[in-house]
Amino acid sequence: MIFLVDYNLTGYVVLFQGTLAAQGWLDLLSIRFVTLTEVGLAVDSNDRMIWRYAQSNQMLLLTANRNAKGEDSLEQTIRDEGTSTTLPVITIGSLDKLVEKNYREQCSARLVEIVLYVDNYRGVSRLFIP
Repeated sequence: MIFLVDYNLTGYVVLFQGTLAAQGWLDLLSIRFVTLTEVGLAVDSNDRMIWRYAQSNQMLLLTANRNAKGEDSLEQTIRDEGTSTTLPVITIGSLDKLVEKNYREQCSARLVEIVLYVDNYRGVSRLFIP
């Protein structure tokens, strides 16, 4: 599973990878994190464009700050375009707490659960973790 990492989480990718590797999950599951820049999207791309890209490439969008302001906001996009087969958006509940090992481990455990049971989460608009 590929996670498309929103611009505000770019620096945390290494922490997630380290946590997942330390727990042995990267040996068992195919999990990759890619940034907006790596896939050719500008960091100031609107939410609708980012969500569409993630959906069309079967990626889980990992974010911490998308909101419901405007017609191209993430919430409005999900309302307009979400279906029973779309992948959920994964939202970190507290960006500031990601530097805490315990919180990051809880988030990583939820990411693994979502990857393992991704089809059960299709059609769910957003999942807040941990």
